[in-house]
Amino acid sequence: MTEIRWGIIGCGDVTEKKSGPALQLATGSSLVAVMRRDAAKAADYANRHNVPRWYDDAAKLVADADVNAVYVATPPDTHAEYALRVAAAGKPCYVEKPMARSAAECRQMVDAFAAAELPLFVAYYRRGLPVFRKAKELLDGGAIGTLTSINYRYSGPRHRKTNGWRTDVASAGGGLFLDLASHALDALDFIAGPMHNVRGIASNVASDIGVEDNVAMYWRTAGSALGSASWNFATDAIADDIELHGTDGTLRWACFGDGALTLTRGGDAQTFACPNPPHIQQPLIQMIVDQLLGRGTSPSTGETALRTSAVMDAVLNDYYGGRDDAFWTRPDTWPGRRTP
Repeated sequence: MTEIRWGIIGCGDVTEKKSGPALQLATGSSLVAVMRRDAAKAADYANRHNVPRWYDDAAKLVADADVNAVYVATPPDTHAEYALRVAAAGKPCYVEKPMARSAAECRQMVDAFAAAELPLFVAYYRRGLPVFRKAKELLDGGAIGTLTSINYRYSGPRHRKTNGWRTDVASAGGGLFLDLASHALDALDFIAGPMHNVRGIASNVASDIGVEDNVAMYWRTAGSALGSASWNFATDAIADDIELHGTDGTLRWACFGDGALTLTRGGDAQTFACPNPPHIQQPLIQMIVDQLLGRGTSPSTGETALRTSAVMDAVLNDYYGGRDDAFWTRPDTWPGRRTP
């Protein structure tokens, strides 16, 4: 294989700037086909982005002999379905985040690709962004000494209205926690290692749409540092702060920020400018292409993404009364749901 020729299933908003152009700009990569159920929208996307072919049937795109890797960019409820089709066709797959609605669906995907001896990647692209890689470099290099604690806080008035599929449990597997918190949790897994002894609680305080709008959790790293995090989607307060505290200093930056990272040691603060690229998924996509071409390794795989989904399931388990079944079909049994 000398070039990765991508086909996209679901050429919606996320593919317009974040990922679609990156598939075309990455070295050794091209975008040769797109699919959307609305044929007119598929044709329009292909025309605007100079993509040779378009389909309104996913099966036809997967079967396209010129497509040798598939990017699934649909809502999470169809990720497992489409990924399993790609595995059966013998092709590598790149899936949007969150990987699926639950860890149970993620395990099906991981097992299918392992059985087919094919790579599976997930779009946790913060693993490729400069600011997160700088944070990992500084932590691994001892810039803050021994890591002792991790704190993250996110808040904003997000759940006061519906957010399309992102707050439809049947489509998303939860509320905005799965869509937004997954970024931070996966990035912290990348920087500080897998999370152990995960505990959490979720509630519905102000939303009338049935999903969790407040979440709090804590965990332990392999090195015994303690982590805590909270998300409040029903407040006027705006916050997005990651802090890594060590014996000799602190690292601070925003999960959804512009790429500025501050290292504080004693009374001295040093800021590193690590701006995001124009197409934010391009660094990770380049790593994926490099792995497929045998010249590198991607830091985001089905296995690492499964860990993130398992963490989110542990936090939301009590709210939904379990997450190993089709919990989205039984909203009347969710212990955490508040009746307006």
